[in-house]
Amino acid sequence: MPNFTYIARDMTGKQVTGTLEAGGERDVASILSERSLFPVQVKEAASASGGLSLIPGGRKNVNGQTMSVFYSQLASLLRAGVPMVRALNVLGEQSSSPVLKEIVQEIRGKVEDGETLGDAMARYPRVFSEMGCNMVRAGSEGGFLEDALNRVGDFTELQEDLKGRTVSAMAYPIFLFSVGSIVLSALLVFFVPKFDMLFERLRAKGEMPKMTEWLLDFSMLLQSYGWILLIGLVAGVVSLHLHFKSDAGRNRLDRWKLKIPVLGNILMNLAVARFCRVLGTLLGNGVPILKSLEISSTAAGNQLLSGSVTDATENIKSGESLASPLRASGYFPASVIEMISVGEESNSLDTVLPEIADSLEKVTFRRLDLFVRLLEPIMLLVMAILVLGVVMALLVPVLKSSTAL
Repeated sequence: MPNFTYIARDMTGKQVTGTLEAGGERDVASILSERSLFPVQVKEAASASGGLSLIPGGRKNVNGQTMSVFYSQLASLLRAGVPMVRALNVLGEQSSSPVLKEIVQEIRGKVEDGETLGDAMARYPRVFSEMGCNMVRAGSEGGFLEDALNRVGDFTELQEDLKGRTVSAMAYPIFLFSVGSIVLSALLVFFVPKFDMLFERLRAKGEMPKMTEWLLDFSMLLQSYGWILLIGLVAGVVSLHLHFKSDAGRNRLDRWKLKIPVLGNILMNLAVARFCRVLGTLLGNGVPILKSLEISSTAAGNQLLSGSVTDATENIKSGESLASPLRASGYFPASVIEMISVGEESNSLDTVLPEIADSLEKVTFRRLDLFVRLLEPIMLLVMAILVLGVVMALLVPVLKSSTAL
């Protein structure tokens, strides 16, 4: 349970301060009353339980699969007639995630104090997404909270599945690249320098092949200054990471991603599908279109696409359609624009957009699978050529030395 700091006065009017562990501010007031203290100020203290940083905006979050189960179970309990506070208490106690367990207990305290579930969840943006909070708010106001929670759970599970499929598809190529780089680096640093003394005679005669000379020079450079190059590489990666966290850096990175042959188109289609699914889910749960567009633009995961959606929001404010600015951006496929246009005309965007997302994801994942299948032999071929180049650069002078003898 969270800790609360309080300022109170006793029967004589003397000021008393302290800290209490309780489920909410109401519980603190009850405890103070039992101690014959009159609360003047009660506020939640920063949680220090094991360094989990559970305060709003803290560093820890919860994986998507766990969140999906939480939403579904909460919906089931509420549908079965279990009161909200009791349902949250049950889920908090049985949660396998210590982070979620403590946060749910804190949310229970907020709800007990009269705060809405959506507002209480919004205090923890690293755990509960903005989309989820807004859908819960809409469900609470519209009387369909259980359905809203179910939809958030289904959406979270689907997004986690898509993320897992993408990571799985790229895992083997990344593994090949990592292992190949380690093997090649080990050859250059530990194996190649041993040949330097063997080729002294050829070097003295000026018969050393240029390729071998370059290889030996590069190998000696790595052996002598490899640690400096490694530090430089790490510093460069950290600098790029910090740069790409800024708005300008993210814009530049997203622009570079789209220029990658084949993969750029796949990444953009996945971002469009994510935008369509989030927007359709929000509209289907009664969230106003302007708020839905604001949330779905950030959920797309691409700054360029987000900018296009923001421009579209301005158009809608002035009474224009959604399809026109999206078409002008050039990031949305023509078929998607046509379906959005039809959805607007028939007032069925909430059903059309998830269908667009399903269709795009199927096509895009087929392309991703094909791309990965082609990438694997290409990477193997590149690694084989590099290793063969190293072997040939060492073998040619050995053959020359044996012929000279």
